[in-house]
Amino acid sequence: VQLQASGGGLVQAGGSLRLSCAASGRTFSIYAMAWFRQAPGKEREFVAAVMRSGGTPYYADSVKGRFTVSRDNAKNTMYLQMNSLKPEDTAVYYCARARPGAQLYNSRHEYDYWGQGTQVTVSS
Repeated sequence: VQLQASGGGLVQAGGSLRLSCAASGRTFSIYAMAWFRQAPGKEREFVAAVMRSGGTPYYADSVKGRFTVSRDNAKNTMYLQMNSLKPEDTAVYYCARARPGAQLYNSRHEYDYWGQGTQVTVSS
């Protein structure tokens, strides 16, 4: 399984970006997927998760109301629409695939495949 994250860049505060995560393989649709991020000197933290068939997504409190996670199983792709970006959203964003039977979707230990990351920089 390979995950390829893209769509990062430099944006001013208040702006928007859309990240994509393209997955290889034929089993994309049966796994929950998530976005995490890691700022310099900080732990990798949960951002959002989407279940295998859509359904109610999970968000970190810090991004609720601003970020939207979605997936297109026909395209083996997950998305993260980020609006009203803030300087504190600056980080490398990683996509990840959940382990079978994962329960704690906000824990990085529940994910077994990771993309390479895409840099998001929000200027003030």
